[in-house]
Amino acid sequence: MPALSATLTSAFFDRDPRKVARALLGKLLVRKDGRSRLAGRIVETEAYLGADDAAAHSAAGKTARNSVLFGPPGIAYVYFIYGNHYCLNVSCLPDGVAGGVLFRALEPVAGVEQMAEARGIEIHGLEDLKNASLLRQISSGPGRMSEALGVTRERDNGKNLTSPRSDLRIVDDGFRVRKIAVTPRIGITKAAADPLRFVVAGNPFVSGRRPIG
Repeated sequence: MPALSATLTSAFFDRDPRKVARALLGKLLVRKDGRSRLAGRIVETEAYLGADDAAAHSAAGKTARNSVLFGPPGIAYVYFIYGNHYCLNVSCLPDGVAGGVLFRALEPVAGVEQMAEARGIEIHGLEDLKNASLLRQISSGPGRMSEALGVTRERDNGKNLTSPRSDLRIVDDGFRVRKIAVTPRIGITKAAADPLRFVVAGNPFVSGRRPIG
């Protein structure tokens, strides 16, 4: 894994979710699991804009379930969907103002075998580690990436992703994305046409059947 240089600060997330969603592309989502370190490069995100966004969990107002979205920026918001997987988000905007970004896909970078095992995928040798079509099954899609990193609501909801002491955090290792593509959000029915999905153009680990851009 590339040398870790800096954990993102709360100031990074204290702004419009659209800017945060775009800026997160290329950063590393890192899970410390005992002596192991699992990491994936963020290649796909979606912005959710709060009270004025019909698709956002915060649109109906603050509840016990979504309260993290109304709290300080840089905090993990995890929810369970379709009765079988978790989705990881991060809060944006100042304390008291709702907004967030959904992580949709990662490119595995470190701890690949352990991430694959968590997903029930068998990795056999170097050839499998070079097989993009196999590796994309590890963390292409919000449910897959959460399972690969062991993300659950009980374990991670409310966790500070900007703390260097956190076992789940976001790091800038200096990687720069060359081209970003913007599309409508997917997997939702309300406000589905809004261009609030951001992907690393051409990256094979973006969710869907083929790379975008």
